[in-house]
Amino acid sequence: MGVVVPLEEGKKKPASVKPLVDLTKADMERVNQLILSKAGSDVQMIPEVANHLISSGGKRLRPMLTLAAASMFGYEGAGHVKLATSVEFMHTATLLHDDVVDESDLRRGKSTARTIWGNQASVLVGDFLLGQAFRMMVDVGSLDALDVLSTAASVIAEGEVLQLSVAKNMETTEDDYLSVIRAKTAALFAAAAEVGPIIAEADKANRAALRSFGMNLGYAFQMVDDALDYGGTAADLGKNVGDDFREGKITLPVILAFRRGTADEQAFWRRAIENGESSEENLVRALELIRKHDALNDTIGRAIHYGTIARDALAPLPASPHKAALLEVIDFSIQRVN
Repeated sequence: MGVVVPLEEGKKKPASVKPLVDLTKADMERVNQLILSKAGSDVQMIPEVANHLISSGGKRLRPMLTLAAASMFGYEGAGHVKLATSVEFMHTATLLHDDVVDESDLRRGKSTARTIWGNQASVLVGDFLLGQAFRMMVDVGSLDALDVLSTAASVIAEGEVLQLSVAKNMETTEDDYLSVIRAKTAALFAAAAEVGPIIAEADKANRAALRSFGMNLGYAFQMVDDALDYGGTAADLGKNVGDDFREGKITLPVILAFRRGTADEQAFWRRAIENGESSEENLVRALELIRKHDALNDTIGRAIHYGTIARDALAPLPASPHKAALLEVIDFSIQRVN
């Protein structure tokens, strides 16, 4: 089932992360080397588990945001490489923990670490990576950067707990959903973007601009991910289509379809989500209801809204290749549903 994006995207060249990749290529090579170094340990299982996920083909968008944001303001040191690596380790640790909490079997098209090494190893290696991330933040010596990233780590953990509290609860509101994705996704995007101007010693206005850009990009990115779970393919997702449904996650397409549904339809959602009746037959029914109530298109519409806020956040900054690349990332994140 495809998703129609209510924009004139067809008239424009498809957006790409390639400009950002090209601009950050040299620094990302240093990040990748540091990742391999800092994921190492005399405890054999630690690099095995870490490298399983680290090498599984993610775009590493978050560390590229850090590198580009630092370079945008003329930073020429080496601290941005350590901060970018810290950001990637924080993200990787979150994925390891998420897969345990969600009991996921597939991540980026590969078996999750928990299915190979078990839940305990996944959680503990995630903790190891967080520890390494904080060591690198301290090495950089910027208290402001440390404050931003450590705050994000705390917020992400709160988001994990909040998601547990609303899981399989059809009374979850759209505001509840926004609180979850703000904490679990948008907070790290915001921090990744903000530490760039921090380390470049940019002023508060520029820090605020990059933070707003990252936060709203994170909202848009996660909303598109949640739409793809009901409107994409396994190749798009790197996981099974409908995994959110099977895990009882309350995402925006489900919230909208439930709120707009008849009493019988709402009863179906309660059986499927709250009672765990997530059969393939019920997934087909869920897809029908989501389509009936235009929940995917409206989810993408909200993602476009947040993408526009992210774009406006960068508007006061002077034109540059880095700004253009960041703007294109917004379009790319939304166009993934095409």
